[in-house]
Amino acid sequence: MSNELFAQVNQHNGAHSTVQSIIEQVKKKYAPDKRVAVFQVELDSNLLVGRTNLPLAKKELLGLLKNNGYTLEDGIRVLPDEEQLDGKIYALVNISVANIRTQPREAAELATQALLGTNLKVLDKERNWYMVQTPDHYIGWVDGGTIKRKVKAEIDTYKNQPKLMFAKPFGFAYTEADENAQTISDLTWGDLLVVKDTVADFYEVVYPDARKGFVSKPEVISEQEWKRISTPNPEALTKTAYRMMGLPYLWGGTSWKGVDCSGYMRMVYQTNGILLPRDASQQAFVGDDVAFENLKVGDLLFFGEKATHEKPEKVVHVGMWIGNSEFIHSSGMVRISSFNPESTTYDAYNVGRYLRARRILGSSIEKGVVSMKN
Repeated sequence: MSNELFAQVNQHNGAHSTVQSIIEQVKKKYAPDKRVAVFQVELDSNLLVGRTNLPLAKKELLGLLKNNGYTLEDGIRVLPDEEQLDGKIYALVNISVANIRTQPREAAELATQALLGTNLKVLDKERNWYMVQTPDHYIGWVDGGTIKRKVKAEIDTYKNQPKLMFAKPFGFAYTEADENAQTISDLTWGDLLVVKDTVADFYEVVYPDARKGFVSKPEVISEQEWKRISTPNPEALTKTAYRMMGLPYLWGGTSWKGVDCSGYMRMVYQTNGILLPRDASQQAFVGDDVAFENLKVGDLLFFGEKATHEKPEKVVHVGMWIGNSEFIHSSGMVRISSFNPESTTYDAYNVGRYLRARRILGSSIEKGVVSMKN
């Protein structure tokens, strides 16, 4: 290789490295957590390719590149991609529990779940898989057969319709007002259905895809009434937590069909009207710090790897304090563990990796606590 060609290659590699550095700088600023933001951009020859759901991040990236003397073609797609999605950039979950995965395939890791009737924002499409964003901003991929895509006008209509919330752990909707009739689908706690009529001891309901069914009156509550009576307090949280005792652990699970540690805490609080972030590492920044000696029932306890000079703290597990040196958590199944070495439920492993605690009850929205009443 000639000296001139060698210099050109080095110059090209240096420019590519600088561009990539600018891309990473913008990504770190706008999308440090890929679970709640999309910023997938790279340089292909003289073309910027990829996608983002953050228009401001794209604008800043192009500006920084231009200011640094780089004139590159813009091939970055801004999500949602309305053209590819035919304008249907919203969707409603159409089954009792929809699995949301990290990649657009069934074999991909389960990231989280969304309940029937949940309003999703649709960002992108690959084959029959859709990239969606949940109301708490969590992003993942869902099988197109589990949702019903909608335009904005349809979503606005849906929001204004009276809805029933399924209030039992498990149940069914039927083709007729009779529990011996053919089932329409299974149902689980938190599922939402539009209510159309009353037939004896049943309500007639409508699914997002227009299927009609009947649910037993004692098993449902109006969405507005549930919001009205939801009172997050230590007693209510404990009652909910105990009711889910023995529920199997499921990585990515956030429903009565199975829960991981943070999914369990999310369900306990959601049942009582407070929406927590999805993952333990996110929940660890909600609410107020509380010292171990000042713990109260309902406080969240976080476990993992303590910070060192070489690496930051790593939160990997969460449970809820229930008093008497005990906490309840999902580990294998929902169970109670103790900090007391004399207890039969002493949990030496988690005691050894305890990090800190946060108090949710009494904290404000400024501390990340979201009331579902609003």
